[in-house]
Amino acid sequence: MAPSARRPWRRRGLLAAAVGVVALAGVVGGSALWVRTAASGRVYDVAAAPPRDVALVLGAGLRADGTPTPYLAARLDLARDLYARGTVQVVLVSGDNRTEAYDEPTAMRRYLLAAGVPADRVVADFAGLDTYDSCYRAAEIFGVHSVIVVSQSYHVPRALAVCRALGLDAVAVGDDTGRTSPPTWTAGEQREILAAVKAAWDVLSQRTPILGPRESSVATVLSHQHR
Repeated sequence: MAPSARRPWRRRGLLAAAVGVVALAGVVGGSALWVRTAASGRVYDVAAAPPRDVALVLGAGLRADGTPTPYLAARLDLARDLYARGTVQVVLVSGDNRTEAYDEPTAMRRYLLAAGVPADRVVADFAGLDTYDSCYRAAEIFGVHSVIVVSQSYHVPRALAVCRALGLDAVAVGDDTGRTSPPTWTAGEQREILAAVKAAWDVLSQRTPILGPRESSVATVLSHQHR
């Protein structure tokens, strides 16, 4: 094929690539805008957080010995403080328990009980495999309506966007102690770029996570509290 004949195909290839880049940028930018807008004015520190029924603590990994990682422990400490202040009445710990050998919710519950939170005020969700699943199940399985989402500060905007899209009256408290380890913190911030795209897709596609029977434990505590 003569060089002049190849040029139109080359131009078309470059045009297609350019269109793809623009489309990808639009998806990433649109997802980021959605997250920022949904979270605007809804992230607080512990002292300023408005009352909500439930603190939703999202899983963040376990150490080799089965105890919470520093990031997860920091989230749990915030939830303990929210309960101690009377800002929330129940702590819902939501994490991964896909295998017998890995049980985030039980480790989270044990941590809070050791920190002084009463056993009947800590409820475990064993199928919170990601942020979307945790928010979805909080509403559909545990009947939660108002919630303070607890996570690292770079993560809470996305968690808020998802929970609010799923109908929860949600605000958030974010932990910043992880900033003392800049490489890990920066990696978490960078991960949020694509995680926001996935979250937007989950919401738009109305993905249904693992469900199961409805749980009444949160409602039981709240009904006693409101008498």
